[in-house]
Amino acid sequence: MSNRNKGIILLLISAFGFSMMAALVKLSGDLPTVQKTLFRNLVSAMIAFVFVKYNKERLFGKKENQLLLLSRSAFGCIGIVLFFYAIDHLVLSDADMLNKLSPFLLIIFSAVFLKEKAQTYQIIAVMIAFIGTLFIIKPQFSLEIIPYLSGVFSAIFAAAAYTLLRVLGSREKYYTVVFYFSFFTTVFLLPFTIIYYEPMSVKQWIYLLSAGVFATLGQFGLTIAYKFAPAREISIFFYSTVVYSALLSVLLFGKVPDMWSIFGYLTIFGASYYMFVKNNRLAK
Repeated sequence: MSNRNKGIILLLISAFGFSMMAALVKLSGDLPTVQKTLFRNLVSAMIAFVFVKYNKERLFGKKENQLLLLSRSAFGCIGIVLFFYAIDHLVLSDADMLNKLSPFLLIIFSAVFLKEKAQTYQIIAVMIAFIGTLFIIKPQFSLEIIPYLSGVFSAIFAAAAYTLLRVLGSREKYYTVVFYFSFFTTVFLLPFTIIYYEPMSVKQWIYLLSAGVFATLGQFGLTIAYKFAPAREISIFFYSTVVYSALLSVLLFGKVPDMWSIFGYLTIFGASYYMFVKNNRLAK
């Protein structure tokens, strides 16, 4: 099997992992968002801890990278809390697609903070994706827009975290970065979870611990996939999360996205596909 196909398969597995994580978080019911987020990251921290120790690496990275690791973890923590809030209050595939705006926002952040010149086709793709977002959100001046805004801001903070990951990529091992982020989020959210803690049934414990396992599968699958093939060649396949999420939304919750949302999905996917094709042409 070629490295490119290995990367594609790993991305499909990763997408399934993240979709299952989202579904299990939603299935866990009416619990505080911080409590759900803590359990998801606690499991990831334990699994990443094993990888770091097995490879005899530093748990908390190098001294000179602490500010980057801390900033990446803080942005990631806020992003995942907002994403979980969106999952709890929106159709699963709506929340997932809004979060998938992060690659487009990454283009903007990379241009501003990393001084990477944004190409014309990338700017066009960002504009198309933004239009697609409006179809999903269906802007209105009411409290119903809050979960949608939460989904958008989850993508903004995720893009900020990914921008820092671009810098950290050559400086730290991926499992060290995953452990640092998961540990930071667990410690940061622990006081809030204690304050707002609600007792959980056995079923809720299973859902949230399983969500952590699937999230870790998604995280490692995504990271390893890009070691087999460049993002420009395979990143489009990560949008399969929306297909998985839409199917899980129908099967588990009986929720079907409306036509405007579906049109928004297609618009954002179209922008991603356009960028995918242009990237490959330029690479050749």
